[in-house]
Amino acid sequence: MRGRRALVTGSVAGLGYAIAHRLAAAGADVVLHGLEPEAVARAAADRLAGDTGARVLLSRANLNDVGQIESMIDQARQELGDIDILVNNAVVRHFAPIETLQPAQWDEALAVNLSAAFHAVRLVLPAMRAQGWGRIINMSSVYGAGATADRIGYITTKTALVGMTRAIAVETARAGVTCNALMPGTVPSPPIVQRIAGIAARQGISSAEAEAQYMEARQPTGRFVSMDSVAAMALLLCSSAGADITGAMLPVDGGWTAV
Repeated sequence: MRGRRALVTGSVAGLGYAIAHRLAAAGADVVLHGLEPEAVARAAADRLAGDTGARVLLSRANLNDVGQIESMIDQARQELGDIDILVNNAVVRHFAPIETLQPAQWDEALAVNLSAAFHAVRLVLPAMRAQGWGRIINMSSVYGAGATADRIGYITTKTALVGMTRAIAVETARAGVTCNALMPGTVPSPPIVQRIAGIAARQGISSAEAEAQYMEARQPTGRFVSMDSVAAMALLLCSSAGADITGAMLPVDGGWTAV
């Protein structure tokens, strides 16, 4: 990865940070992105640079705004160079039945989870084509292959990312560019950990009991998918071993989609 530049959206914390850290540790320079408070985001960027020795650029672009996405890519190009690796990881989640989901929430899900990925690809792909090398990873989900109640925005956009991945892979098949979708199961990201804490509080049970209950309905392994496992798969796709993997939907889900 030495000499490569990676942009990972939604990467100040959680799974995005794990992927950014894995790429930086392998030698890539990284654009860390997120809308967390400035102090939190800056601390994450400083920690990543300190841990890995990589050049780290922090972006707080609002992915609802195409102009800010364009500015983020321009800034990355000016300060680090053209983006070689793009990981579309940023996501918003809304929980509501279809008839009560607010139109603004639906629009936000489409903008952040789906349209931002398109615009980022649109902006970095010309340089990838010109150099004959590029890696694009769209972070879908097990819900890109299934559904559950009260999550229509998330499920619609994660499913659409699968179609986008296939379309990009076909268009770039002879350009030295690969595009794949990772489909993680449940990882211990901050939103999931908060949901489990809420279950424990509502039911008056321990966090361990709430976690076991939550996982039992999802992954046959009965445990979280490690964020490091997902990050390692992303690194593989960006390595020489991933050169012939394109247009693939790759579950890292503890057996969830097997049942």
